[in-house]
Amino acid sequence: MKPLVVIDVVGMTPALLPHMPNLAGLGWRAELGTVLPAVTCSAQSTFLTGLTPAEHGIVGNGWYFRDVGEVHLWRQHNRLVGGEKLWETARRAHPGYTAANVCWWYAMGATTDVTITPRPIYHADGRKSPDAYVRPPELHDRLVADLGEFPLFQYWGPTASIASSRWIVGAARKILAEQHPDLLLVYVPHLDYDLQRFGPDSPEAVAAARAVDAEVTPLLVDALGAGATVVALSEYGITAARRSVDVNRALRAEGLLEVYTQAGMEYLDPWTSRAFAVADHQVAHVYVADPADLPRTKAVVEALPGVDRVLDRAGQAAEGLDHDRSGELVAIAEPDAWFTYYYWLDDDRAPDFARGVEIHRKPGYDPAELFFDPADPLAKAKAGLNLVRKKVGLRYAMNVVPLDPAPVRGTHGRLPDSAADGPVLLCSDTTVGPRERIAATEVKDFLLELQGLRAPAVHTRGEL
Repeated sequence: MKPLVVIDVVGMTPALLPHMPNLAGLGWRAELGTVLPAVTCSAQSTFLTGLTPAEHGIVGNGWYFRDVGEVHLWRQHNRLVGGEKLWETARRAHPGYTAANVCWWYAMGATTDVTITPRPIYHADGRKSPDAYVRPPELHDRLVADLGEFPLFQYWGPTASIASSRWIVGAARKILAEQHPDLLLVYVPHLDYDLQRFGPDSPEAVAAARAVDAEVTPLLVDALGAGATVVALSEYGITAARRSVDVNRALRAEGLLEVYTQAGMEYLDPWTSRAFAVADHQVAHVYVADPADLPRTKAVVEALPGVDRVLDRAGQAAEGLDHDRSGELVAIAEPDAWFTYYYWLDDDRAPDFARGVEIHRKPGYDPAELFFDPADPLAKAKAGLNLVRKKVGLRYAMNVVPLDPAPVRGTHGRLPDSAADGPVLLCSDTTVGPRERIAATEVKDFLLELQGLRAPAVHTRGEL
């Protein structure tokens, strides 16, 4: 059985591949179908289980947890993902099969043999320091000794850069050389940053594509030199963003969304709101407490400029998104639009976390976190001062993120309108291809096929 290296190059599309010669020359390529929503957590979960979001339950990068009455994005535990994972199926067919995960999502608590995932140190005094969760534990210090600490502040936020992808690729090369896993999953995030900052047709996007290709090349050389099959794929394509949709502000204006106040700041009150949205790029789950409010809520959202469709439960079923975690309604933006999470009507009443990189506290996705506030000429200087405070052990707050969504130039989440702007799959094994198109739900079986594995049947009691 040949080892398999699967590299998730986020945002890679056929339109960008001419600027990525080493990846483009890997072998053959196929159009890769994605899922709704076309976001990281949903797409990766489908690749690894072969199931739709309606079946594995990952309906976005986050959702409203009805059992605790709170919105949570970017949870990390693998138990949230329903279904048998790729490596678990492989082990049933081939006992002793080993798997390593380098920064694919929902890594904590997974049954992989090696696991690396971003995980800051949350100090008792409120400080946050860069680090990663690493299993087995003894691997952590070896990685830090060779590569330095995990570059958390280059993984997301205004200072996100190629440094995080370089660290991840370095860790993957080390695991490949030392551990020799049968399956190595690698997540390369860099394209996501400048395509959202500057748009997919910008010179910066071309430069980012070239930079990713250069950083990934040593891993390609190592993997192919070790006799591994290499698959590079993407979760979605990023298209041009020209306008934002303030869905929660519209719901509040209609008296459907409520807030509570503390220290002069407003916070979303999901317990008392009749309707509110969890914005996630171009898809927003709209949670409606009382079925009697559904027609009115749907009408309010449908009337918003930039909204393409609003799916009820039947519409969600047609898209493979009808899970208990989904909103009673799911709004889909038009191709050049995306949803903000903003719910306050006056920026002076915004919560303090709105101006920082706070992916776990914001009740929705905020791409403005990729920018220093252009209205604040001292934003970068403040960030530098805060880093000094961090180094000397003082508490700090990075209040440098704009509350204006205008700088965002790229987005994703809806199903692609053109294959050139959608995800792609590349494969080094020419004996199994080429194929014109592979659906996201077919990726798991395709990867098993590459290693000559076939999932054994699961028999229920009484069956032969």
